Amino acid sequence: MSMAEPVIFHIDVNSAFLSWESVYRLETLGEKLDIRTIPSVIGGDEEKRHGIVLAKSDAAKKCGISTAEPLALARRKCPGLKVYPSNFSLYVEKSNAFIDLLRRFAPVVEQFSIDEAFCDFSGTKALYGDPVNFAHQLKDMIKEELGFTVNIGISSNKLLAKMASDFEKPDKVHTLFLDEIEQKMWPLPVSDLLFVGKSSVRHLHDLGIFTIGDLAKSDVELLKKHFKKHGEDMWKSANGIDETNLRDKEDANKGYGNSITLPKDVTDREQAHMILLSLSETVGARLRADHAYISVVSVNIVDADFRHSSKQISLPSTTDITEEIYQHACRLFDELWDFSPIRLLGVQTSKATSENYVQYDLFQSEQNEKFSKLNAAIDQIRDRYGKDAVKRARFLSEENK
Repeated sequence: MSMAEPVIFHIDVNSAFLSWESVYRLETLGEKLDIRTIPSVIGGDEEKRHGIVLAKSDAAKKCGISTAEPLALARRKCPGLKVYPSNFSLYVEKSNAFIDLLRRFAPVVEQFSIDEAFCDFSGTKALYGDPVNFAHQLKDMIKEELGFTVNIGISSNKLLAKMASDFEKPDKVHTLFLDEIEQKMWPLPVSDLLFVGKSSVRHLHDLGIFTIGDLAKSDVELLKKHFKKHGEDMWKSANGIDETNLRDKEDANKGYGNSITLPKDVTDREQAHMILLSLSETVGARLRADHAYISVVSVNIVDADFRHSSKQISLPSTTDITEEIYQHACRLFDELWDFSPIRLLGVQTSKATSENYVQYDLFQSEQNEKFSKLNAAIDQIRDRYGKDAVKRARFLSEENK
């Protein structure tokens, strides 16, 4: 993987509905039994003739139970099967928490479904280190904070990242970069390739194409003759070609934030403030790029023992100004920090809006107007000449130490 190569994560919740139901029963209802450890399924409403398996535990899978099969059949396969009704409002709540956590770290997040998302981590190696190591940290953080496991696939595009996340489950990290597809993807049956349906599989078999590798090495013109445009699309997918970009579907009211897992624990207040300034700059730049303003600022701290703490403040006016976000972040940090070594720091904002309303006094308003113009000028210079074209003197002095 080269330094300039894109880094895309596909993050998929393992047995999402069942996992979320289990977390709810353990943490909210106080039940002792983890339903993920027994033969269990989440089922549709049998009275409304939607009695199918929506999610299954590993123990249920070992009994031969499959997602989308009738519950009556599942019960015949496993007489002691426990069936739990679906609770969609709960799943939406858990999904939102999952996506919110991803947005703390990834510059771009595209939610693909209720239980999976793509994250673009391109250019973040200096911030998070090796992508594979960071993926393991992120996976474990989701498990610790939210109580459920995920699979993470890593590649240079969305297609291969999703293929990678479908490898061995649960609670795994897999890579599938272009130089790995011959070894990891081509031996798989062609039915495993994304967007290849059953009828296409039968037709491919008739053509003597049984593996993804067979498809990749086929004559694309022959495929186009038999499948039209879909034939070329399948051939591209088999060769790991995917030109689609991530679409950040973040709604304005979900806010903007950034966090960093530190390469070594921080114990110095001044250093922590400098990190908060860097994070505030990123958040402020994103707000201004989207012409958005926020009215809530919060700070998150994870210490060396993985204890989580956070504190927030509501502002009397909306803002997109880096300096103001930073000032509030420092104040919150100073009130929150108990001097334990810091592993992760985050600055989050919320209640974003496209309208800016100000209730400052004359002197505060004048100062923020100057900051606003300064921020806009810095953004323009960085957009044109690169993010390092303008640096704060505070950061330069730190680099020269």
